[in-house]
Amino acid sequence: MGFVIFVNSSIREDTMERRSFFKATAALAAVSAVGFSGAGAEAADKKFTIALVPGLTTDAFYITMRKGAEAAAKAVGATLVFQGAPDFNPVTQVPVLDAVIAKKPDAILIAPTDKDQLIQPLKKAADAGIPVITVDTFIGNGVYQSGAGAADFPLAYIASDNVLGGEIAARALAKAVGDKGKVYVSNVKPGISTTDQREEGFKKEMKDNHPGIQVLETQFNDDDANKAASQLQAVFARNPDLVGVFGANLFSALGAANGVQQAGQTGKVRVVAFDAPTSIVDNIDAGLVDLAIAQHPAEIGYFGVMAAYAHLTGNSIPTAIGTGFTVIDKTNVTDPKVAKYIYSN
Repeated sequence: MGFVIFVNSSIREDTMERRSFFKATAALAAVSAVGFSGAGAEAADKKFTIALVPGLTTDAFYITMRKGAEAAAKAVGATLVFQGAPDFNPVTQVPVLDAVIAKKPDAILIAPTDKDQLIQPLKKAADAGIPVITVDTFIGNGVYQSGAGAADFPLAYIASDNVLGGEIAARALAKAVGDKGKVYVSNVKPGISTTDQREEGFKKEMKDNHPGIQVLETQFNDDDANKAASQLQAVFARNPDLVGVFGANLFSALGAANGVQQAGQTGKVRVVAFDAPTSIVDNIDAGLVDLAIAQHPAEIGYFGVMAAYAHLTGNSIPTAIGTGFTVIDKTNVTDPKVAKYIYSN
């Protein structure tokens, strides 16, 4: 696995804490394969069960995350339970979480579908003595173990730096449109930590560094690609000088790209997508999407399990662990070093 962010062929350096944790997890996997001795032996001898509750079960992002988690579980001899809802919605996720808590796993990894509505349901797990680690998304403000606030009880948050991802998207879109014109963000709905942060980073970068670009009102599509397509056409009808759109998640980007095509504006209204399943790659090849910002979900799943295992065997873990991005466009989509970050089902 790679641990870098590819941005315009330059590499962003990892933090020392993150590199140290990566080295430690590799050591944990190696030691677990040959057996512990001393104080850690008793904990390591136990067959741990770690539950992964994704944002939804059918998305390639979470399927890829599951593969990384399964690889880590195999490396340390743990059992991974993958259980989630078919849609990204706290109404359907909470009953799944309750069912997982009732099974009393040794740890829970979860991608909360709302940063506020999942606080109390997850508190039930913590109160039952089950360690909680959030992956991809967070609760509260994502700052854990601080002793402040009702949502600081998870042990760690493992994810991409979504504010940075939004900034990267803004820079890429600005370059694609010649640093001038009208653009907007196609987003899911307020209250989702990741997409909120992507929009925040996008708008900040545009405001600070691209004065020739006007960011129009955000369009919220409720994770419905058809709605996102209709919104693109409506925005274009009101603003025929529209030059670009940032899709803050998969369905937002796919819908926006379809809307551009239906409006007959392919190549004129540029689309930057967040996330990179094979469907986005097809759109890059067809020219409907200019580039996609791929997260590294397999790493998120892998280090989620490793962090849980480290905690369960008496080791300390960072409260925040960041993973990287890879920017994919027509020039590099067939490069094996880049293509490996395309999400797979």
